[in-house]
Amino acid sequence: MGDSNLQEKLADKEILKDSILYKEIHRVKKDNERLIIEMNTQYHSKEEVRHYLEEVTGKVIEPSVEISLPFYSDFGKHISFGKNIFINQNVTFVDLGGIIIEDNVLIGPCARLVTVNHLIDPKNRRGIRVESICVKRNAWIGANATILPGITIGENSIVAADSTVTRDVLANVIVAGSPAKVIKKIENNKGEITNDN
Repeated sequence: MGDSNLQEKLADKEILKDSILYKEIHRVKKDNERLIIEMNTQYHSKEEVRHYLEEVTGKVIEPSVEISLPFYSDFGKHISFGKNIFINQNVTFVDLGGIIIEDNVLIGPCARLVTVNHLIDPKNRRGIRVESICVKRNAWIGANATILPGITIGENSIVAADSTVTRDVLANVIVAGSPAKVIKKIENNKGEITNDN
């Protein structure tokens, strides 16, 4: 089973612990863990980090993408980076369900983007279900924020530090809290921030 179509095979499915699909996921995960450990345990130039990320994702990474180490990914092959992205230290991508980071995105230290949930049924709790995350152009995810499976962060929006995002974020807003709620709107054409009320 190739990595290129694995994401499609996972969509809208409950993947049980002893299934063939579950075993395939863990084979790819094991290969990714080696690369991540190599990348994170020594000093590397920006170019060397980008080379590692190309191995991790299986995709070409633009030179304008900058990721501060350590960076963590459990699967790797389902990450897609745009251009002019900055990701700070200790960010974790649980990317099995797919993570798309569009152009000009900023991600603060210790943020977590999680595309995998375990199953609710206790007898199948070790099984998983995945949903993709998309962070739209020019969004900013603050330090220690958590983005849960299936979420889209809208263009230009800001997720405040320590927030937990449990539903989609519209474009041009600031969300904060756990669960995150809109606290302000961003006046996109002037760059001004106004209260929501």
